[in-house]
Amino acid sequence: MPTPDSITIVPFRPELAPAFTALNRAWIERLFALEPADWKVLQDPRAAILDPGGQIFFAVDGAEVVGTVAAVRESPTSFELAKMAVAPTHQGRGLGLRLGQAVVDLARHSGADLLFLLTNSRLGNAIRLYERLGFRHAPLPSHSEYTRADVYMELRLGRHDG
Repeated sequence: MPTPDSITIVPFRPELAPAFTALNRAWIERLFALEPADWKVLQDPRAAILDPGGQIFFAVDGAEVVGTVAAVRESPTSFELAKMAVAPTHQGRGLGLRLGQAVVDLARHSGADLLFLLTNSRLGNAIRLYERLGFRHAPLPSHSEYTRADVYMELRLGRHDG
């Protein structure tokens, strides 16, 4: 079993894009159903996430991508943490925390004041992970692109140097 230290967190590279799609499709299709908003992001992550100023991070174990997460720029001062997935073979090793922290760091260094996410109440482990990252529950926005979203959380970053 690899140690967490042997797994690196890296930013987007074109050759890793198929893993972003595959990892997210696997968990979404297992627990829910893919929605139009999922397809938009998964079919063209460059246009949906990277071109507007976001980033996709990957957890890489040797040559294998075992986790991913997106930082979607919503405005000059806010990002959405989205599409986090860790391969079942690598869950429980702190990779979600490391991936989430990469998004927090990116948002903070980009001058954002707010990082938010939408999730589902059935995903208890994910919600606990987000709480460990400092996210707090807030009222669900009146409109979401995802019908499965019933939990809204945010992390107020405030003003930071760097």
